[in-house]
Amino acid sequence: MALNVYEGLFILDSSRFSRDPEGISNQISKFIQDAGGEILVSRFWEERRLAYPINGHRKGVYWLTFFRLDSQNLAELHRQFSLFDANIRNLFTKKDPRLVDMLVEHALAGPAVPQSEESPAVEIEEIEEYLEEAVLDEE
Repeated sequence: MALNVYEGLFILDSSRFSRDPEGISNQISKFIQDAGGEILVSRFWEERRLAYPINGHRKGVYWLTFFRLDSQNLAELHRQFSLFDANIRNLFTKKDPRLVDMLVEHALAGPAVPQSEESPAVEIEEIEEYLEEAVLDEE
């Protein structure tokens, strides 16, 4: 049983989400928990206009979640979300265990807004650089 940490990024139907935000977000958590997963963080990211229409949708709500799940259950979870009518698109990516705490902390903090030019907030590029350095150090 290989438990991995995954990032789930969902693009949700903005009109359905605006009618029942709590119900939609609870359904995302329920699917993950029913598959045997443990939610680390699950939150609204942003609502934005899509770069191109997807199945007639021009706007979407981006929902970010980090969860721990047995890798054997990921295919079933993906199938559940493909049947979920509020889901426009989703993407699951496996996260490096060394970065999980930092990513979850960053997600809990919300969008990164630089405080000043001398002390900018942590950005994804910095996390990727950290990972590359850590891999080089191990070799």
